[in-house]
Order: sequence, then C-alpha cells, then structure tokens
Amino acid sequence: MSASAPVVPENTHRRALRGGFAALVGTSIEWYDFYVYATAAAIIFPHVFFPKDLDPGLATLASFGTYAVAFFMRPLGGIIFGHVGDKLGRKPALTITLILMGVATTLVGVLPGYAQIGIWGPILLILCRMAQGLAVGGEWGGASLMAVESAPSKWKNFYGGFTQVGNPLGALMATGAFWALSSLGQDALLSWGWRLPFLFSIVLIAVGFWVRFKVEETPVFEAKVEGKEQSTPLLFALKNNWSPILLGFCIIAMSSGGYVIATTFVQNYADTPEIGLDPTIILGALTIASLIEMLVTLPLAALGDKIGPKAVMYFGILASFVVIIPLVLSIQSKNVALIWIFVILIRVTLSGAWAPLSTLMAQMFRPQSRYTSMSLSYGIGAAVWGGLSPAIASALLLATGGNFWSVVAFFGLLTVVAWIGVRFAPQHSDTAPVTGSFNARTDTTAIRTDG
Repeated sequence: MSASAPVVPENTHRRALRGGFAALVGTSIEWYDFYVYATAAAIIFPHVFFPKDLDPGLATLASFGTYAVAFFMRPLGGIIFGHVGDKLGRKPALTITLILMGVATTLVGVLPGYAQIGIWGPILLILCRMAQGLAVGGEWGGASLMAVESAPSKWKNFYGGFTQVGNPLGALMATGAFWALSSLGQDALLSWGWRLPFLFSIVLIAVGFWVRFKVEETPVFEAKVEGKEQSTPLLFALKNNWSPILLGFCIIAMSSGGYVIATTFVQNYADTPEIGLDPTIILGALTIASLIEMLVTLPLAALGDKIGPKAVMYFGILASFVVIIPLVLSIQSKNVALIWIFVILIRVTLSGAWAPLSTLMAQMFRPQSRYTSMSLSYGIGAAVWGGLSPAIASALLLATGGNFWSVVAFFGLLTVVAWIGVRFAPQHSDTAPVTGSFNARTDTTAIRTDG
C-alpha cells in the first residue's frame, strides 16, 4: 500500500441525507418518464402509433418492441455516462442524464400518430425511446453511488434505499396520471389525454436539475480514486470486473425481468379480449401498489443493514415467484378484490429484490471504474431481462393459445437466475483506505460472497 494513498473522507449522516435526497429526486423523475412510456406502450401506443387494421396481438408486440429498444440502449448509456462518472464525477454525469431524459419524454408528448404521418410516427417514437434508454442506462448506477458512497458504513443499505424509492415513486406518478386521465373516457385519452403526462415531464426536470446542481460530489470520488489509475474505465471494467459484472447481470433477472412481467405485461394481459378487464381496475391497483411499495422500500433496505442485503433479496426473489401464481388466477377469474390484493402483494415481495440492490451492486465493485462496471452490469441485465421479458411473455401466450402457465414457468426461470447471482455476488468495503494500485486478482480486503 502506497504511503501517499488517498483515504476516503469520513461519511456523515448529513452528507448521506443530501446525497440520498438528490438520488431520490432524480431517479423518481427519470423513472416517472420511463414508466409513463411503459404504461402508454401497454394501453395507448398500439392504438395511436400503429395501423388500425393490424392484429391487436401484433400491435401489442410492436408496441412492446418500441418499449424494449430503451433497454438495449442502457448498456451504451452505462458506458458513456459511466466514463463521465468515473473520470469527471458522479454529479456531472447525473445532471446530463436528467436533462436527456426530460427532453426525450417531452418530445414523445408532441409526436403525431400513425394516422397523421404514417410510418414516421413509430420511427420518431423509437428515436425518443432510444434517448430515454441512454439516460436511464447512466442514471441508476450514478444515483446509487451518490447515495451509497456518501453513507456511513453501517447505514449503506438504508441510504442506498433512497435511490430505490425513486422507482415506485416514479411508477406511482406515472400510473396515477393515467388512472386519473382514464376518467376522461377512452376517446379523449387516445386523442389527446395521453400526451399530458409526457408534457408534464418538463416541470419535473426543472425541479430535479435544481436539486442535483446543489448536491456535492461523493467522498469516494473526492479521494481521487476514480479515474486515477485507469485511462479508459470500460477497458478496466472488462479486464478486472468481468466476473461481478456477469453476476450482476444475473441478479437483475428478477428486479427487472420479473418486475416488468408483474406490472407492464400483467396490465396488458388483463386488457386482452380473452380477459377484457376495464383498464382502470389494473391502473388503480398498480397505483396503490406503487404507493405501498414506496412505503416499504426504505424499511426493507434498512433491514439489509441488520441481516444483510442478500437475505432480504433471497426473500424477495422467492416470495415473488410464489405470489405470481395467485395473481394470474385472480386476473383470469376477474376477481377485482383479489387482483388488488395480489398486485399489491407482489410489489411488496419484488421490493425485497429491489430495495437492497443499489448497495449490493455498488459493493460488488472496488472504486476503480465502479460507475462504469455497475452501469454496464445493470444495463445489460435490464436490456436482456427487462427489455425482452414482455415480448417473450407475449410470444409464449401466442404460441400456447393464451396459456399463462407458460409465462409463470418463464418467471420461475428468472427466479433461479437471480438467486444464483445473489448467492455468489462478492461484497467490498470502502471503510478502509483505498489505494490507486488495486489489482483485482490480489485484493481481498473485506470481500464476502456468503451474504
């Protein structure tokens, strides 16, 4: 260890609160933008951006295809903004992602549909969605590090949970907006009402920019660890961090793939001709479920500081698989009370797989190239599991004649993959001085894989 090695500055609760609040505000806005699109992709875009004579099932697949595009842009966003975050700091990277997301979302709100400009409608929609994917690909990892790297060692899961609260809060605002607008009636919603949640993004972005502009850089970056020993963070990540990147990819299977099946896809499934539920039923259940998830996320994250983040995630992964079965049955039986119960319950169990994720994945990587490594792992996982899961589930339904048990089996696959990732994920500590000469093959400081 070099005598002149930088030491990570002391973390205080005051600094952690500022970092956590900045992460919460920014991720809430970005996830709001993301879920506004997801909700519209399920119930609006098949009618607005595709030909009216297209088979409803194919229109839904096409709509989910535009939804999936963003997931495949996430790894590129992780590389671009990870490089900025590892070389210049977390703060500038997060400011850029916030602006990019806001501009893309607002533009969706003014796009003409297929009836007005034909094929250019879905093309422009895809371009906006690609920009959203770039922004989210660089947002989550940086926001997580902003919160986790600023937190005291015994409180990292709790403050890391601030980032995770942004997801249900953003989903709450998005589904709540469409739930309220659905009262206008189907014609008004499809003609102009759906645009309002997209246009409102510009107001949220202004608020988020102000909050993030005032926050300070993380202590780990201030110690000049990031960018000091690697000229290209991506090359450093691929050479030294390929194993935890692969494990992180596995972990995301439930928190991304399982999540979109239990939310976006279930919402669309309930709206199919075979089921024919009023969209307001699922939108209402998802809105209340987002509120409940938002309330339980921080307590579940804090529980990770007491019993370990892996124990919380094991519960969330396995319990979610158990709950998906009665959720499916309640939708098929059109039992509104049970639908609400199990939509809410699965969001609670999924929160167990989501609440500790920021801290677990942040501590899978040593500080060198951490932003890039974490964003790349999360981005690839979200692209494969989150981006493809709705399309795979839709294809399974079509191939099996509407048999939802094929989708449940796929959900079980996601469960197994995520459990394996959590089981073997390494955990590092930033409490010790961090040298600039870290070697991934020899450094064993505070590494745990047993949870």
